[in-house]
Amino acid sequence: MPALPEYEFRTACTYNNNDPRCVEVATNVPGEVVVRSSVTGKTVEFTTREWYDFMVGAKKGEFDVTP
Repeated sequence: MPALPEYEFRTACTYNNNDPRCVEVATNVPGEVVVRSSVTGKTVEFTTREWYDFMVGAKKGEFDVTP
């Protein structure tokens, strides 16, 4: 069985001690982007293409939530 990759996560928000919910992102494994909750430790995996498409949409405001 092949060894699992070791992901190097970066925090993608400003950590606040009063509300420590952050999203962490690992991009160090070729072809993969892994997103992890700093609270639960649960992860979601994306291909680099899926992540690229998501980021393009996010930068265009496609996922903005209006209050």
